[in-house]
Amino acid sequence: MLNLSTLHKLLSQVLEPPHLHTAVLLTPEGQLVSYATGPARSKDSVRVVVGLSAEVWQEAGEQGIAFIDSELGRILILPVEETAANGIVEASPESGASERSHDKPLMLVALNSTDVIEWDDLEAKTTSRNRPDPHALLKPELDLLRDRLLNLLGSAHPTLTEIAKYYFLHPSKQLRPLLVLLFSSATNGLGAHWEQKKWAAECEGARGRAEELDQPLSRPDVLNDWNPSMPDHTTSFASVFSLVPPTARVRPPARPLAPAHPPTLAAPALLLPTQLRLAQIVEMIHVASLLHDDVIDDANLRRGVASAPAVFGNKLTILAGDFLLGRASAALSRLGDSEVVELIASVITNLVEGEILQLNKVSQESGALVDARVGRESWNVYLKKTYLKTASLMAKGARAAVVLGGSRQGEVWKEVAYAYGRNLGIAFQLVDDILDYEAGEATLGKPGGADLRLGLATGPALYAWEEHPEMGQLIARKFENAGDVELARDLVRRSSGVERTRELAIAHASKARELLEHLPDSDAKTALEVLTERVVERTW
Repeated sequence: MLNLSTLHKLLSQVLEPPHLHTAVLLTPEGQLVSYATGPARSKDSVRVVVGLSAEVWQEAGEQGIAFIDSELGRILILPVEETAANGIVEASPESGASERSHDKPLMLVALNSTDVIEWDDLEAKTTSRNRPDPHALLKPELDLLRDRLLNLLGSAHPTLTEIAKYYFLHPSKQLRPLLVLLFSSATNGLGAHWEQKKWAAECEGARGRAEELDQPLSRPDVLNDWNPSMPDHTTSFASVFSLVPPTARVRPPARPLAPAHPPTLAAPALLLPTQLRLAQIVEMIHVASLLHDDVIDDANLRRGVASAPAVFGNKLTILAGDFLLGRASAALSRLGDSEVVELIASVITNLVEGEILQLNKVSQESGALVDARVGRESWNVYLKKTYLKTASLMAKGARAAVVLGGSRQGEVWKEVAYAYGRNLGIAFQLVDDILDYEAGEATLGKPGGADLRLGLATGPALYAWEEHPEMGQLIARKFENAGDVELARDLVRRSSGVERTRELAIAHASKARELLEHLPDSDAKTALEVLTERVVERTW
C-alpha cells in the first residue's frame, strides 16, 4: 500500500495534508498498482477516483504535473518515476511489475477536500463526467446540418425565404434531429440491409450520396420549384409549354447481395447522407408546426424573440409553414424508402389531428365537467394529444432513421427507436407543461402560464383538479374570467399536481432508458441514456 507519511511530504506543497483522504498509484494505461485511503473504503470504491482524473490526465502526461479544483476538492496527477515509487509503495500483489512496461512512469492521483464526500456521490459524479454529452457528441454534424438546411429553404419570393428561415436563425435545442442522428449512430451496422444502404451512400447513381439527394426525381421544368441556393433549370412562362420528348431511363447500378453476417455495430460510427437529410426534414416539419401553432395560439414570443406572426403577420406565417412542409415532402421523397415516406407523412397528419383534438377538447369541456371527478378519458385525451403534437415526430423520426440504416421488418432495432422516441417525447412535453407553471419567460423563451391563457388544462391542472374540485369550474369556462388564470396557478401550487406530473414524466423517461438495453454499448447509446435524464431535469 502507499506510505501516507512519505506521500504527504511529496504532495505538501500542492495539497493540504490534513485533508488528503485518497491517493491512487496506477499505470498510464489505468491499471491499479496501489492505493491509500480510509479503512472503510473498498478497493472498488477507490477506483472511482481514477475516473475523476480524466480531465487532467493528458495534461499531466505532457507537462509533468496537473491539478484541478472542483466541487469535490483538489484533484492532482503527477508522474512518479520507478525509483521514487519504490520509496512510496510497499509490496503489493497488484503491482504487476513483471507484466508492466517500464518505458513510462507510474501516475499518482490524489484527491483532497475539506468536505466529507459520500462514495456513492463520487461514483455518480464520476459516471456523469465520463458520459458523452449528447449535443457535444454530434456538434459538428448538427452545425453542418443547420448550415445546409438553410440552403433547402430558398424561394423565388425573398419574404417567403426570410420567414421560412426565421426560426432556424435563433438558437434551438435541435432535439428532434439529435434523436435521428443518435439512433442512426447507435444502430448502423445492425440491420440486415446495412451493407446495401452503405453501398448506396458510396455508389454513384444509387441515389444515396449527399449530392444526389439534392437532385430532383422529376424534371426541374415540371417541378417549377425555384430555389436560389440550388441550380435552376425551369422553363420560362413567356410562351406556351411544348411537349418535351421523353429521355431514356438511366438504369441504376445493380445492388450487391447483402452478405450474411451477425449484427455488428459499424465501427467507426458512420452516419449516412440519407440519415443526415432525414434530420433536416424532421426539423423542417417541427418548425412548420411552430409557425402554424403561433398563429393558432396568437403567440407574440418564440425562442426569446418576437414570433413570426408578430413580425410578418398571420397570412405570411401560415404560407411559410406550408412552404416548409412542401420542401420537406420533396426532400423526403428523394430518400428512396417507402416506409420512411409513410412514417414521416403520417407525422404531419398527427400534428393536425393533435391540434384538432386540443381545440375540440377545449370547446367540449363545458358544464358536464363542473364538479365532476377527473376521469380516465380526460387523461387519455391529454396524453393522446401529447403524443400526436410532440412525441409522434420524435418516435417516427427515430424509427425512420433506423429504417434508413437497413433495419427490416422483424428486427428489434426500429421497434426500440419508436418506443424510445414515444416515451421520451411524452416525458419532454410533460416537463414542458410543468415549466409553464414553474419557469419564467427568460427560461421558456415564451410567457409563463401560456397554456392556461389558451384555455388548456395540462397535467398539473388535471392532477390539481383531483385534489381541488373547484378547478373543474375554471376548466369548464377555459379560464376566461378575470382572475381565473391566477387562481388556477394557485390551486396547482397548493396541490401535488406538479410533483405528480413530474413523476409521470420520470416514468416515461425511465421506460425510454430501459428500452436501450436492447442496443449494444456505444457512445451514442450512452448519449441517449443521458438524454432521458436531461429531458426530465431540464430548465429549457
